[in-house]
Amino acid sequence: MLPFSKIFIHLMCSRGCTFLTEGLQPGQFPSWFQAIIFPSFAFQILSNEEKRANFDRYGDAGESQGFSQQQHRQFHRFHDGFYFDESFFHFPFNSERRDTSDEKYLLHFSHYINEIVPDSFKKPYLIKITSDWCFSCIHIEPVWKEVAQELEALGAGIGVVHAGYERRLAHHLGAHSTPTLLGLINGKITFFHNAVVRENLRQFVENLLPGNLVEKITDKNYISFLSDWRKDNKPHVLLFDHMPVVPLLYKLTAFAYRDYLSFGYVYVGLRGTEELSSQYNINVYTPTMMIFKEHIDRPADVVQAREMKKQLIDDFLSQNKFLMVARLTSQRLFQELCPVKKSHRQRKHCVVLFTGEGEKFAEAYESFLTFAVANTKDTLKFVHVYSDRQPEFADALLMDEEKYHGRSAVVILERRNNAGKIAYKALEEAWQGSKEDNFILLDLLDQLRTDPGLLSSETVVADLNDELAPMFLIRWFYFTLDYISDCWDSLFHSNWREMMPLLSLLFSALFILFGTVIVQAFSDSSDTRDTPPSGKEETAAKTEKNDASFSKESNSRVPKKGFVEVTELTDINYTSNLVRLRPGHMNVVLILSNSTKTPLLQKFALEVYTFTGSSSLHFSFLSLDKHREWLEYLLEFAQDAAPIPNQYDKHFLERDYTGYVLALNGHKKYFCLFKPHRSGDEGGTLGSCKDYDASQLAENRGKSSSSPGSRSIKNKLHKLSFWMERLLEGSLQRFYIPSWPALD
Repeated sequence: MLPFSKIFIHLMCSRGCTFLTEGLQPGQFPSWFQAIIFPSFAFQILSNEEKRANFDRYGDAGESQGFSQQQHRQFHRFHDGFYFDESFFHFPFNSERRDTSDEKYLLHFSHYINEIVPDSFKKPYLIKITSDWCFSCIHIEPVWKEVAQELEALGAGIGVVHAGYERRLAHHLGAHSTPTLLGLINGKITFFHNAVVRENLRQFVENLLPGNLVEKITDKNYISFLSDWRKDNKPHVLLFDHMPVVPLLYKLTAFAYRDYLSFGYVYVGLRGTEELSSQYNINVYTPTMMIFKEHIDRPADVVQAREMKKQLIDDFLSQNKFLMVARLTSQRLFQELCPVKKSHRQRKHCVVLFTGEGEKFAEAYESFLTFAVANTKDTLKFVHVYSDRQPEFADALLMDEEKYHGRSAVVILERRNNAGKIAYKALEEAWQGSKEDNFILLDLLDQLRTDPGLLSSETVVADLNDELAPMFLIRWFYFTLDYISDCWDSLFHSNWREMMPLLSLLFSALFILFGTVIVQAFSDSSDTRDTPPSGKEETAAKTEKNDASFSKESNSRVPKKGFVEVTELTDINYTSNLVRLRPGHMNVVLILSNSTKTPLLQKFALEVYTFTGSSSLHFSFLSLDKHREWLEYLLEFAQDAAPIPNQYDKHFLERDYTGYVLALNGHKKYFCLFKPHRSGDEGGTLGSCKDYDASQLAENRGKSSSSPGSRSIKNKLHKLSFWMERLLEGSLQRFYIPSWPALD
């Protein structure tokens, strides 16, 4: 197999050269070419971190290798003889030959965080992530240059990130391949996923902007649009143009000044705008921009130009950002209109009208507005405040004096520092807008020019309330909407490597949930033989109120089968049929022996048959011959139960428990006890646990195992049905145990 250097030479020879590697010396060529032709030279560069860094950045290892002008000329003769050009691979081999058009847009991490992100709240940014040895980056370069120049002229921001040198920034932006194009607006990143053509890139930047920046204005809505200055406290801008769609320049401008101005667009070629154009004498052939403030019948300022340039629009709007008498609706607006005094020559005074809302205060406000228009100066700002919306601010300056209550007042103030310290002077009388009030205010302003000490009073005011801030629910709604939009975009367009942790967590949760459901399903199928409980019964069981719910069902209970299903309680099904019995379910267990099994089961089935309609009752029997010790242990917890003999009692193995019935609640760990019926006892054993008397003990000794037929076995379960009724009513005595013993 040929070494890489010879393969590379053969490739070049295919373009018209006849050249062999024998006799070549590394010092005859620049570093980038030596690294390709001579593997040993490439190893020297790669093994040295400083050389590798210089080679990556400058295309040279940084050594004095005697690459003189003569050698440089010799190489160029070699270069020309082989027709070798960088365009052969469409790649900038030497950094000196790279295109420098992106250098002014290069971004660094700190620059991006500290400047670009805050600036993205004023204009959108289109950012390209590129790298060396990127053929696709070279392919999109012509389109990128054209669009970058065009969008920058319109007011959009342009940025370039070199992934090789700014890996931290590229990773922060979420770019894992080059080239990658993305948009940045309001600190939010959006990736570009379409073909890199001029129209798509322009549309991408336009789609980044909010959709409600510019309102379409016609004859029907222009009056309401211009009259909204009272609500939003902003001047309103109208652009008259013959383009059917709003120009991107105008949208970008509206986004940059959205905190100060409201924007409308009039398509003069549309039917329904004739009255509007005639009202303001618009030249339909020349783009015209008008600003309206407090008076909607005439514009406050106008500019016309055949080509609206960004600089012209910025100068025009920056001079008209506020109303003639703007309302102080936030601390930010107060700081802009009434800045802190920085020097004696840069004094800025604010004339504040404290007034109210409604027709009662309209005359005072109109006279103050007329005075402000007639006395406009750079050192004076006329503003007004609704006293009921800014009570702390008004009380600090008016001292809550009685003469100002329900009336307007004028205060001249000057901010002394950012901490809220203010020097001020209030007019002695309330402001009514009369000629006398105008003369008094004008005289005070004339004195203020020569005597700054006129503002003799000082106080500290708190920050103003933000009157126009959206409600919490609205802010929460928009935040939720943005979050859902981000998740939706990430789901379809994010890099899968970023999505792997989330996908891993999601699949893990689904696996655990699915496994739990499967295990529970198999467990339920083995734990119970009955049909699943109805929704009502299951809800009652989960709440675990009490067992009185059984009695509510007893009147309407109908047996589901023509027979009673009674299973034997053994060590195999003991856990599922008792220990892990579902809440609200009970297992009614009959105690019998091998000799009494058949008659007792027949009688038991007859007594409990009417109760088999309840799916929360299970019926079982326990062999006394196999599990006597378990039963004896359980009966020790029964209050008033027959005394259980110790291990030395000679009659221990002769005690007769056949015919006992235990209702076991496995979840709550308690049981109810039914003892066999005795002759002459008409109900004393229904749920109570009386002590055996001596005669019964003597009668029972040795009889059950030797002669069970001496008395009627079936009579032992007499009145069991009445005991079952009391069980369902919840009126039986309960015997609680700490835990269920093992059934050996």
